[in-house]
Amino acid sequence: MHIRIISGTHRGRKLTAPKNLPVRPTTDFAKESLFNILNNHLDLDGIDALDLFSGTGNISFELASRGAKAVTAVDSNSKCCSFTKEKAIEFGFENIRTVKSNAFSFIKGMSGKYDLIFADPPYDMDTTNTLPGLIFEKELLKEGGILVVEHNRDTDLSLSEHFQEKRTYGNVNFSIFQ
Repeated sequence: MHIRIISGTHRGRKLTAPKNLPVRPTTDFAKESLFNILNNHLDLDGIDALDLFSGTGNISFELASRGAKAVTAVDSNSKCCSFTKEKAIEFGFENIRTVKSNAFSFIKGMSGKYDLIFADPPYDMDTTNTLPGLIFEKELLKEGGILVVEHNRDTDLSLSEHFQEKRTYGNVNFSIFQ
């Protein structure tokens, strides 16, 4: 499974993730579209970001390459965390911190605030619709911060408080909250 960094200091760099990781990385097409959306809402340079269900670290690496000050990559799979940590060191991304944790437990124990929270839970997870409420209840976004939840077409988050818009790119859907 190949991952490509689209823009920033590491533009064009490729990572090859082990085949045995239980992940579904965001496609380059969807990732490029996502970052076009984000660039219209945020200056990514110097932000604090949280990447929940980070998997291969695909989004974390992209954020780090584009100048994020700090990226926290959270995943419950130890192989995913090891891969992200190993590649962050290899690429010199000192601004990526990996945390092995269940995303919901991590959120419940959090006290910091972020400019951007990106969540890419498994498409078949039946608690995806509770994520936005939990994040806003814990006040994890800074003033003007954005939450993006990636999900399948069968998940509808439009009734959640703070919902702004939904964008669809093939089988990938992004619900954006502010």
